[in-house]
Amino acid sequence: MSGHCEIERKYLLHMPDVPALRAMDGCRVWEIEQIYLRSEPGVTRRIRRVAEQGETRYYRTEKRRLSALSSDEREAQIDAMEYASLRCEADPALKPIEKTRLRIPFEGQTLEIDLYPFWQDRAILEIELGREDEPVHIPEWLRVAREVTDDKRYRNVRLAASVPQDALD
Repeated sequence: MSGHCEIERKYLLHMPDVPALRAMDGCRVWEIEQIYLRSEPGVTRRIRRVAEQGETRYYRTEKRRLSALSSDEREAQIDAMEYASLRCEADPALKPIEKTRLRIPFEGQTLEIDLYPFWQDRAILEIELGREDEPVHIPEWLRVAREVTDDKRYRNVRLAASVPQDALD
């Protein structure tokens, strides 16, 4: 598995105009299933199935949190058989996460807007950065309710256990 330092900021959005986003130049749509595996404390392990335009890819990922913004992430593409085999290591306390991810290029960054079936009024925006102090560019056509980078409840592994339903503003 290859590793790198993932630096990411995360924002809670009011539900955007999804058809308009899908129609934007360069928008890629990923249908994602991710399953969290049993792991030791301080480590998050998951497998992910990504479907895009009739093609399906599978990944195995291991993360260790370094700070609120950064993680040591090791990821490898795997085949369907390994994905199926690893499913038996699923953490029974965590539900699989299904989401649609819209990946939109914007001002040199990629906006990753995650739409979940359990929310009709909100979405999550993730932006990967090259360094922790890199400026974030959020377009005016997205309505940010608040930044949730430091709010552990909005990490996918936590969403697999419990979905926050607090007010947007």
